[in-house]
Amino acid sequence: MNIDPSTTKYMIKARLQADGIVEKPDVVGAIFGQTEGLLGDELDLRDLQKSGRIGRIEVEVSSKQGKSEGEVLIPSSLDQVETVILASALETIDRVGPCKAKINILSIEDVRVSKRQKIIDRARDLLTDLIKQSKTSGIDLTESVRQSVQVEEITHFGKEHLPAGPNVQDSDAIIIVEGRSDVLNLLKSGIKNAIAVEGTNIPRTIADLSKERVITAFVDGDRGGELILRELFQLAEVDFVARAPRGMEVEELTQKQIMKCLRNKIPGEQYMEMYGLTVEKERPEPEPEKPERHVERPEKAEKPHREPREKREPRPRHEKEREREREPVHAVAEPEPVAAEPEPFEEAPSKHLSEDQMKFRTMINELGSTSKAKILGAGMELLKEVPVRELVNTLKADATGVVAVVFDGIVTQRILDIASDKKIATIVGTKMGNIAKQPASVEVWSKDDLNE
Repeated sequence: MNIDPSTTKYMIKARLQADGIVEKPDVVGAIFGQTEGLLGDELDLRDLQKSGRIGRIEVEVSSKQGKSEGEVLIPSSLDQVETVILASALETIDRVGPCKAKINILSIEDVRVSKRQKIIDRARDLLTDLIKQSKTSGIDLTESVRQSVQVEEITHFGKEHLPAGPNVQDSDAIIIVEGRSDVLNLLKSGIKNAIAVEGTNIPRTIADLSKERVITAFVDGDRGGELILRELFQLAEVDFVARAPRGMEVEELTQKQIMKCLRNKIPGEQYMEMYGLTVEKERPEPEPEKPERHVERPEKAEKPHREPREKREPRPRHEKEREREREPVHAVAEPEPVAAEPEPFEEAPSKHLSEDQMKFRTMINELGSTSKAKILGAGMELLKEVPVRELVNTLKADATGVVAVVFDGIVTQRILDIASDKKIATIVGTKMGNIAKQPASVEVWSKDDLNE
């Protein structure tokens, strides 16, 4: 009769060693036979098994080299004292079948303790799953509602029906991303002025927007992002560039990463200069602006040409007067004005290039292809020399005593605005970028201007 597992309290585990080959029936017979009458009628194994207080005796025996070894398991629903007495009685068995044998009790396991531990472990797992399920269900609920609203907020802009945020129509600043998923990810972070180019073929709508709005290109940190940037520089006016970390895509970024990338954006011209992009040669639109600026400066350059003409006209008058007044001195007086005449030619350039400007020219020529910036104080004293990519942050952090900045890079609107805020008098760069508004308090020079 098998014992009901629900009534089992203890499990007796014993080890069997026999000097011969024995089998399971031999072991079970030895246990019943040699313990019969040993413990009295109350602890007789046969009666206990019939009443269900002792379960089925399990024996596993294996033979090797003429000897047998095995394990005996006896489930018990007796109390602790009766169970240990029964276990001790097993160690009195000295023969199994015709062979000498020995049984040692290995342990008496409280089945309820092991069940309790299993219950605790299982309850812990169930509770963990329940907590996760409740958390994820709440998050999923809010996220699903938020995403549904965000999907509804995505609009289509332009003739090409480009995926865009709801604020693209009215915002002065636009963020250009690669695809619809990037727009969705920015919407999750509360950024609603993004528009997608949907591939490397830049739509005409993007080019038109770049002429009216402040454009920030926010691209992936892989080769595809670089290709999109190159095409954007060719077909549109990119004011700022922000890139995802290397090997990551915009759609994978968290809100913190997105905000960090956008805070660290750099001007488009500076990006091209820093990374050696030659796309600006292929851009037909910005170049006409540069000749316009050069057209203004030649007006200043015409002054020295006008001055010699005005001074050449008085020469014959003075010569005629001197010839009339005193003819003998004419031979001596004439060379003196002629010798003095070259001085106005030297004075005109000296007004155009002062001593400080001559020093600026020397510095900007020395900085060629170094991507470095010199921060100068009073008396042209060198305060710091930093990489161009750190120039903006350096000036923002501390511009005390800074009078001028000479750097191997493109003069952008952002640098001029900082110079105006920090009371920096002079900015000297390699080239002039797209300047919408030049501060009146800042004097700006390019390398070409100083070398004319």
